[in-house]
Amino acid sequence: MLKETHQIYLAAINKENYKTVFYAEEIKTPIGNLIAIADDNYLYACFFISDLNIYSIEKLLKAYNAKISFKTNDITNQTRNQLDKYFKKELKTFSIPLKLTGTDFQKQVWHELIKMPYGKTTSYLEEATNIGKPTAFRAVANANGKNLLPIIIPCHRVINTNGKLGGYTGGLDKKEFLLKLESNKES
Repeated sequence: MLKETHQIYLAAINKENYKTVFYAEEIKTPIGNLIAIADDNYLYACFFISDLNIYSIEKLLKAYNAKISFKTNDITNQTRNQLDKYFKKELKTFSIPLKLTGTDFQKQVWHELIKMPYGKTTSYLEEATNIGKPTAFRAVANANGKNLLPIIIPCHRVINTNGKLGGYTGGLDKKEFLLKLESNKES
């Protein structure tokens, strides 16, 4: 659950002169609660709730001169519905309109991740090679770690070249769960 203190903090940094409103909805999943943040057109973030990610929300608000409202909208509803279907193995590809926030390199990495098929994995090296930067595998791993849309932009599908899981912002237990969910094996 999004802690009341986090809601108070985020409400306190809301600006008087904002250009857009972001809607925030807490979404329950089998591996933990997510917070989805969207405006009327795009999903900007949907990540596991933690103290660390509160600062990611603050950065989003500043970057887009936005204020946050703890209400749902069509995009957050669509996100919740698609995540529900994903966890029931009824959805393999998300169709939520996304707004990526990051550097050009990070966006390039994330666009490559979006192409990654359900149930498949790749290595950081392969992902770096696919974007034409085979020596940038560490930078690719760092970009994956900055992904504000884990699950939807499936950074959990990227593993080490040696077959080990590597890292995952949500924790390796969540990464392992997601990979098992997407495999043909019963989870």
